[in-house]
Amino acid sequence: MDWGLVGIGAAIAFAAVGSALGTGTAGMAAVGAWKKCFVQNRPAPFILVAFVGFPLSQTIYGYLLMNRLAQAFALGTDAGYLLGAGVLGGLAIGMSAWYQGRAAAAASDAMGETGKGTGNYIFVLGIIETVALFVMVFLFLMTGSFEG
Repeated sequence: MDWGLVGIGAAIAFAAVGSALGTGTAGMAAVGAWKKCFVQNRPAPFILVAFVGFPLSQTIYGYLLMNRLAQAFALGTDAGYLLGAGVLGGLAIGMSAWYQGRAAAAASDAMGETGKGTGNYIFVLGIIETVALFVMVFLFLMTGSFEG
């Protein structure tokens, strides 16, 4: 068994687990916020659907990282590097998704309660997203320096 292949799979697996945790958390909060709005006969903010969907992009970043690591594997990159990059990179991307979902849950609650602050909440979610982007890009750059 080549441990590098485990790292390749781990990149998307851990990213997707984080996305599932994040969207699940945000989704539960959005449903609760909508319920509060319905009980008070207020319009339910549709923007909460976007808050729920924010953590999904990290699955795409995990997929892109997986593909990059698979390319590096084909070029003979060290299996230990691929294992470390896939596991740790996937975990970092997944944690970004999970905590983005938690922040989206708080944003959903606040938006449902006040109907205000959409731009502020989106900025916060974008900052958290940046962590995943940095991890993906930096590992892309590092992977290129270990080929062959």
